Amino acid sequence: MSFSDLFDSGFKKRNEDHFAAIVKVAMTDGVISDEEQAFLDRLARNLGISEGDYKQILKDYQTHPINPPTAYDRRLERLYDLSRMVHVDHIKGNDEEVLLRKIAVGLGFHAVNVKYIVDKALVLVNNGVDLDTFMDEIKNMNR
Repeated sequence: MSFSDLFDSGFKKRNEDHFAAIVKVAMTDGVISDEEQAFLDRLARNLGISEGDYKQILKDYQTHPINPPTAYDRRLERLYDLSRMVHVDHIKGNDEEVLLRKIAVGLGFHAVNVKYIVDKALVLVNNGVDLDTFMDEIKNMNR
């Protein structure tokens, strides 16, 4: 096995675990709404999750660990990517906010602050900011 095979395997596993964690978060209320399903479908494609793995993860999402990024910058990067995906999928209004709040808590953001973080993330993504601006604005939103 080559070094690149090890990297690809590890990368694939992290993507699967990340996807399973988002499925787990989406299932906290016991159901996946149509909007959440559309988002999960798009996310699986973007993360390179095969259809077979997708079905298996949906069936056994509890067996995958939730490993939120420990570095704050990595959490912000994931929030940025996921916020953009939700925005592109045109999930609007309350559904958009509920979905992103669930995901943000799953990423490791504190539940007390998640409403403000998600509101700001959605405004920034709607305004088309780049990652650096997004991260700076979120980090400095209380100043």
